[in-house]
Amino acid sequence: MTAFRATLFNVLFYIFTPIIGLVALPVFLGPRSWVCWVRDTWCRAVLALLAGTVGLRWRLEGREHLPDGPCLIACKHQSAWETIALQLICRDPAIVLKQELLKLPVVGWYFRKVGMVPVDRSAGAGALKLMVKAAEERVAEGRPVVIFPQGTRVAPGTEQAYHPGVYALYRALDLPTVPVALNSGQFWGRESFMKYPGTVDVRVLEPIPPGLDRKTFMKRLEQAIEGETTRLENAAAT
Repeated sequence: MTAFRATLFNVLFYIFTPIIGLVALPVFLGPRSWVCWVRDTWCRAVLALLAGTVGLRWRLEGREHLPDGPCLIACKHQSAWETIALQLICRDPAIVLKQELLKLPVVGWYFRKVGMVPVDRSAGAGALKLMVKAAEERVAEGRPVVIFPQGTRVAPGTEQAYHPGVYALYRALDLPTVPVALNSGQFWGRESFMKYPGTVDVRVLEPIPPGLDRKTFMKRLEQAIEGETTRLENAAAT
């Protein structure tokens, strides 16, 4: 039954996503807010589809730790799930993503119009400078910036170094950094066809104030996210 539900979700997802993307193309003739509405509607639809087919729901704790204004959000990355849910958890977030995603047909057009923070890995040493510049532009718009500090999806129980890009943004933006822990990988694995029923727990932790040195900041960020993620994973496994 679990395999059938996962299949049903995947089939419906890959049918309605391109339909919504193409039908909604006229919103590009209007202001950015129209495209943002399509984004949010699609995200809500995907999460509702997950709940209705797979039985995968979610709960959020610590929303009070999200500032009203711009901030840097450093989120654990285990699954494609959080790239969807964060659009609704945060207020109009600008997510740090690979430059190549902007080149995708239709989807890339939406990314560009919404305004993300692309990382051009082919730029070498200049990649960080370009990322910081784009993030500063998004912050100037009053938006939070979201980064996955490990740079990629990491399976539960797997260790992966935290990349220096998160500190580059922390130092340049001079804003509170909000750590976010979750356990989505226990239900929707990296590049996995299967999705499992349950509840994804998302926990927003206390912000880290600006002004810390690199070593102190990185240690505090990693301990906060990894420690809470382990607790969430252990709780879900019992």
